[in-house]
Amino acid sequence: MKKVKGIIFDMDGLLFDTESIYCETSLAVADKYNIPFTEEVYERFIGISDEEVWAAYHKLYGSHGKETVQKFIDESWQQAHERFKSGKVALKPGVHELLAFLEEKQIPRVVASSNVRPIIEILLEHAGIREQFSDVVSAEDVKFAKPNPEIFMIAAERLGVANGEALVLEDSRNGILAAEGAGIPVIMVPDILPPTAELIEKTAAVFPSLNEVIDYLEA
Repeated sequence: MKKVKGIIFDMDGLLFDTESIYCETSLAVADKYNIPFTEEVYERFIGISDEEVWAAYHKLYGSHGKETVQKFIDESWQQAHERFKSGKVALKPGVHELLAFLEEKQIPRVVASSNVRPIIEILLEHAGIREQFSDVVSAEDVKFAKPNPEIFMIAAERLGVANGEALVLEDSRNGILAAEGAGIPVIMVPDILPPTAELIEKTAAVFPSLNEVIDYLEA
């Protein structure tokens, strides 16, 4: 059994299949406003804060007018979050199994997500897993978004463990860079984007699902 004293979970794309919902709603609303938004554009901004994404959209689509771009942003966000509030968001494979294992081994865990706290809490509650986490670190708790390591440093502090004794579970490039910056080992479980050679080098392991994390911890 590896000497991991606390687990830090990302949320979007790691615990929940939310990235596909964000992409779908953005594509639909972009079509309404004749904005040339694509899946490739969406993928470029996975893992960074909403504020940074929105600023980038204003820059990319500025020729369509500030008001139109803002409507695209607001309506996309609203439609995605309405789907989240309905509770109809799929958990990623292995979530229940890994959480049950960590509970059995009494390894504490927190969620550290660039999303906003109300959405994090809604998703966790609807999925029936909120009580499996001792704390949540959200966008409201940090000054700097990933890839800045601040969110994971706060998460390790709330777990009450040294950075080197924690483990981050992530799906995005910026999350992996943030974990590296915090000096916390990280496992990548890819969602939409496959791992690059650069990211593989920065991780302790890359697994197709959270199920394999159990075997990793037991080894």
